[in-house]
Amino acid sequence: MDTAYMQNVIEQLNSFKHYGKVMQVVGLMIESLGPQATIGDVCLIHPANAHKEPVLAEVVGFHQERIMLMPYSEVAEIGPGCLVECTGKPLTIKVGQSLLGNVVDSLGRKMDQSGLPEGLTNYITEQKPPNPMLRPPIVEPIQLGVKAIDGLLTMGKGQRIGIFAGSGVGKSTLLGMIARNSGADINVIALIGERGREVREFIEKDLGSEGLKKSIVVVATSDQPALMRIKGAFTATAISEYFRNLGYDVNLMMDSVTRVAMAQREVGLAIGEPPTTKGYTPSVFSLLPKLLERAGTNESGTITGLYTVLVDGDDMNEVIADTVRGILDGHFVMDRKLAERGQYPAINILKSISRVMNQIADTNHLQTAQQIRSLMAIYEENHELIQIGAYKNGSNAEIDKAIHFHSKIQSFLKQGTEDYATLHESIAKMKELLNGGDN
Repeated sequence: MDTAYMQNVIEQLNSFKHYGKVMQVVGLMIESLGPQATIGDVCLIHPANAHKEPVLAEVVGFHQERIMLMPYSEVAEIGPGCLVECTGKPLTIKVGQSLLGNVVDSLGRKMDQSGLPEGLTNYITEQKPPNPMLRPPIVEPIQLGVKAIDGLLTMGKGQRIGIFAGSGVGKSTLLGMIARNSGADINVIALIGERGREVREFIEKDLGSEGLKKSIVVVATSDQPALMRIKGAFTATAISEYFRNLGYDVNLMMDSVTRVAMAQREVGLAIGEPPTTKGYTPSVFSLLPKLLERAGTNESGTITGLYTVLVDGDDMNEVIADTVRGILDGHFVMDRKLAERGQYPAINILKSISRVMNQIADTNHLQTAQQIRSLMAIYEENHELIQIGAYKNGSNAEIDKAIHFHSKIQSFLKQGTEDYATLHESIAKMKELLNGGDN
């Protein structure tokens, strides 16, 4: 190797480590005097007890030349004067094919505390969304294995959908069904702000061993610091991007975006942002599009995004629900009344929409779906009259037809958690339904 070149490299090498020191800890926030760092850099805070592991923290702001850090873990060991070392780079995780079938935390570490598999690649979690002019259009449907969605709310490869639901309406069960039955190559599932009890329950009961084989699960439970919950969403998205760049069709399922927004609100309030609507800070409304726009198509592959949105008191116009709905390519509304009637999955077809269905479904399929929606709408409009017996058969041909098909449509929409139907089977059953056959 050229000696002059090596000498030049050695001269440019900075052999000194630059440290700062902790000046103040208030709530979630750690203030440090130095070292030199930029927003998003990961820092190591060395506890006073040298035998303890350094605490990872991220630079989230500056205040009068002091660095404001948010820790990824609890800060019980941190005190005044603790040394702060900047790594000079943002959060980086390890990802690769051998990560499939594993459950990891927001920092990419295995949750069972065992070592990571061999052959993984470093990948930065903060990435820019694809260039809008370089995004291929969505032209191909994707099978999710749920009849109501595949038939009446068909999704395309690279589409992003919000699943809007109150608590206990079956959204986790629906995500598990999709993970097992989907036509995607790989599932990346982010469980953000979940109760610790529900994590293993979801993996063993809803996802199952078959679903886990082609999945990577990223977990950030509700007891973890706000930054870990935010990073869980970004880590899951980064893993999805890695596989998309390799040419795979990826399903990214996030439960839930609302808890990511709540975590960002905590961070925003801690660094002094003014609260706005419902206490959410301005950074929440800038973070959501940055996160959600990263899914979709690029020149290599696709990320089909399914994001659950918690709605307080089933209010679909709640501020986060409204913001997310404006960013995504459609929404599925899960209705508590349908769940109470025993209809699972409890998707309200009339209140739900897939904005790309018209581009990816053939004319025959679209006509069949439109006829079924029309029959459902007519029945819904006259529901009360029919229930109290005020409607007389023969008064209106359209209402008579809606009543005739009502039980068949309900039967089509119901699906057991273990039941499975391909996209083509779902479309065939819809046509059979209208032509008088049984499903």
